[in-house]
Amino acid sequence: MRDWAAQDPDPRTRAELTTWIERAEQGDPAAAAELADAFAGRLQFGTAGLRGRMGPGPNRMNRVVVSQAAAGLGRYLARTGAAAGRVLIGYDARHNSERFARDSAEILAGAGFEVLLTAGPVPTPLVAYGIGHFGCAAAVVVTASHNPAADNGYKVYLGDGCQIVPPADAEIATEIAAVAEVPLGELARSPRYRLVGAELAEAYLDRIATLVAAAAPREVRWVYTPLHGVGAATVRQAVARAGFPAALEVAAQAEPDPDFPTVAFPNPEEPGALDLALELARTEGVDLVIANDPDADRCAAAIEQDGQWRMLRGDELGVLLGDQALRRGVQGTYAASVVSGSLLGRLARAAGQPYVTTLTGFKWIARTPGLVFGYEEALGYCTDPAAVRDKDGISALIRLLALAAELKAEGRTLADRLAEIEQEHGVYATDQLAYRVADLSLITGAMARLRADPPTTLLGEPVRFVDLAEGGALPPTDAVRLGGASVTVTVRPSGTEPKLKCYLEARSPVGSANPLDRLKAEVQGLVDGYLDVVR
Repeated sequence: MRDWAAQDPDPRTRAELTTWIERAEQGDPAAAAELADAFAGRLQFGTAGLRGRMGPGPNRMNRVVVSQAAAGLGRYLARTGAAAGRVLIGYDARHNSERFARDSAEILAGAGFEVLLTAGPVPTPLVAYGIGHFGCAAAVVVTASHNPAADNGYKVYLGDGCQIVPPADAEIATEIAAVAEVPLGELARSPRYRLVGAELAEAYLDRIATLVAAAAPREVRWVYTPLHGVGAATVRQAVARAGFPAALEVAAQAEPDPDFPTVAFPNPEEPGALDLALELARTEGVDLVIANDPDADRCAAAIEQDGQWRMLRGDELGVLLGDQALRRGVQGTYAASVVSGSLLGRLARAAGQPYVTTLTGFKWIARTPGLVFGYEEALGYCTDPAAVRDKDGISALIRLLALAAELKAEGRTLADRLAEIEQEHGVYATDQLAYRVADLSLITGAMARLRADPPTTLLGEPVRFVDLAEGGALPPTDAVRLGGASVTVTVRPSGTEPKLKCYLEARSPVGSANPLDRLKAEVQGLVDGYLDVVR
C-alpha cells in the first residue's frame, strides 16, 4: 500500500492513502474496511470502460489507474493495427477529469499516437461525433455520466464510432494488467498532443442545424436544465443554429459544478432531480421541460397533462421520437434494447420498417446494421446515427423541440400524440424498479436465487422464464426475462451503478384498466424476497 502511495503523482491521493493507513494501524475499523476495498483488486475494465469512486488504490479512479488504462489502450491499438493512429480525448467537468484526460493524452502521445485533446470540458456526443470527423482510430471520454459526484469514469470508443464490446474490452483489460507490472514512472509520456476546440464544436453544430427542415415550425416555449453538467453551452448554440427560441434555464443548475449541489444524484431518472425545472415550468407556463444528464448524452422530458406536470418515461420519449422519424418517412432499421418497451417495434412493423431488439447499452444498439433510430429506456436516444453512433442528448433535444413545435402549430401537444398512439396500438405501460445496494454480493445472490426459483406466473398469467445468460437470439448477458401474453419483466444488474434493476411492461387495450401498478407491486414483493434470502 505504501508502494502505491509512493508512485501516485497526486499529492492529495497520497495523503489520503497515508491517512487511511495510519488510522487502520491505530485500530480504526472504517479505515481498515476502506483500505481493504480499495486494494481488493483492480477496478474492472469492461464494456463501459472504467467507472468508480475516486481515491487511492487499484480499485479506485486515480491517476495511476487512468495512466495504466491509457497505456493498455495504446498497446491494444498498436497490436490490432492502429499504431500511430489518431486518438481523440475529451472530458467532462467532474473533479480530476481534466487531469485524467491530460495524463491519457501524454501517455498515448508517448506511445506514438497522434492525440487530439479537447480544449475544455465537452459533452460526450461531441467526442463520439469527432471520431468520424477527425478519422480517429479510437476515442476516450473521461466522464462518470450521471453517477454521484464522488465517481469518475473512462469511456472508450473504437474507430467505428461505437463504444467497445467483447472481446475488445477483455483484450484491453489484459493489456492494462500487463502495464500494471511496469512502474508508473517508466511509462513513456509526451506533451506533443494537439488541443481541439472550435473546429470540433462548429462541425457538430453544423450537423445539428441540418436536423430540422427549414420550413418546419419553430414556436415552442420550454425550460432546460443540464443538471450542473457540461451541456448548456452546446445546447444554447445548437438551439440557436436550429432556429428555436432560447430556453428558460434553471439558473442554479445551468453551469458546470462537479459537486452537483442541488441534487442528491445528477441523474434525470432519480426522484427530485427535476424539481427545480418543474417549479420553473409551473411558474412560467411553458410547453415542456427538457433535461440533459451531466455529460449530455441522455435526454429527459416532462410535460403537463391534465393540469399536472410529469416526467415522460424513457419508453414514452423513445416512442415519440421513433414515431416522429417514421412519420417523416425515414427508412431503415429501428432498434431498442431488451430492457426497453416493445411499442416501438409495433410502430416500425406497422410502417413496414425492420425492427431489432439488442442487448442493453448503446454499444449494441449503435452496431445495428442499417440503423436509423435507436433508443433505450434509460433516456438514451440515437436520432442521427450517421453522425453519432451513440446516444446523444443534444440531437435528441433538437428533435424533441421540433416535434413539440410541430404539434403546437397543429393545436396539439406531446400528450395528445401519445394518446393517439395508444388509440391505434393499445396501452403499453412501462416502469422500473431499482434496488441500490452497498454490497454487490446482494445482487449476485438475488440473481442466483431468481434463476434457481423463478416465478411461473405473474398476475395469475403464465410466464415463460428465459435466462439471457445462456445466449440464443442475443449474445449471453447477465439478465433474465419473464414474458407472458400481456406482461414482460426483465431483471439485470446495472452496468454502471451498484443497482439491481427490474424493467416492467404491461399491455392492455385502450379503455381497460392497465395492470402495471399491480405488476409492480407483485415484482417488488418477489425481489424483496430474493434479496432477503441473501442478506
